[in-house]
Amino acid sequence: MSFNVAFVGTGANPDEPSVDGFAMAYRHAAAYERLEDCRLVGCADIVRENAAAFAEEYDIPAEGVFEDYEEMLTAVEPDIVSICTPPATHANLVIGAAESGVVDAIHCEKPMALTWGGSRRMADVCEERGVKLTFNHMRRFGDPFRVAKRRLDDGVIGDLRRIEYAWGNFYDNGTHAVDMCNYFNDEHRAEWVIGQLDYETEDIRFGTHNENQILASWEYENGVHGMASTGPGADAVDSDWRLVGTDGFIDVYLTDRLAVQVYTVDPADCEELTFDKLASEASCIDLAVADVVQAVEEDRESELCARNALNATEIIFAGYESARRRGRVDLPLDIDDNPLEAMVESGDLSPAPADGD
Repeated sequence: MSFNVAFVGTGANPDEPSVDGFAMAYRHAAAYERLEDCRLVGCADIVRENAAAFAEEYDIPAEGVFEDYEEMLTAVEPDIVSICTPPATHANLVIGAAESGVVDAIHCEKPMALTWGGSRRMADVCEERGVKLTFNHMRRFGDPFRVAKRRLDDGVIGDLRRIEYAWGNFYDNGTHAVDMCNYFNDEHRAEWVIGQLDYETEDIRFGTHNENQILASWEYENGVHGMASTGPGADAVDSDWRLVGTDGFIDVYLTDRLAVQVYTVDPADCEELTFDKLASEASCIDLAVADVVQAVEEDRESELCARNALNATEIIFAGYESARRRGRVDLPLDIDDNPLEAMVESGDLSPAPADGD
């Protein structure tokens, strides 16, 4: 079986990534190129020069270069589409691609969408249309996380009781961080979330506001607790992720070094494992894209499926909603907007421009 692959949102120079754009389509394309059953056939970007440069890099023919993604879908009829645009555009683009009736699968960059309503709608439309929707939470394929999960499943720290993280923020990085918490807890859904945040200095990433600090707590349906402490509060957790069990804990490090430390009541089970890079066999994106393609070929659910992404996204937006309500939020979450964006728009939060703006 072979697949024609197209891209929406190529971005500009991939050698100069920033919070304005990472040109993630280049990384997606390199991952598809590694697979013998994938052929790159089209790309679209609202800046035609960007699309043309991308096409030249990946030998996409001139007739596969477009400014309008809908025209591209009609012309090249791809089986798989990677959407690599800013979060605020994800919902409309995913829904448009799914409703085109052309594609079998859509692999979208994270975070899911600007709003909780948009996140749900894109997942619902894809399910109704029989389109496999995945999100690029590729850190799941990193060796430190895989090793930590194996140790956890082996029972070296007993029963899992709590997952803590202090890496990044709660939305842009947080979509990875919370997704990893859910991965460690076997994708159980949360039952409630309570949180408070601080947003004094503007932090806009890919067009979207991100808080400066959050302290959030949640409980999963299986009784395991989650906690996020970011920004100036990151020192509350001694590692980037900590898995606390009845008989010990596991620390996972990603920021300053790549390592997993296991501490248990049995000294023979205590260990430290270090890693030269996040993924040894290939990049995490290579492994993620390979899983997406294989899931289409085998007609199965990918680890990166919309269902798993929704679990993480609901916790994130519920944390923001808790700050807005000043109280605990019971799930399922019954809002459509992005509470952080709404609080900025209403003036309830008034972050000062960042230095240099």
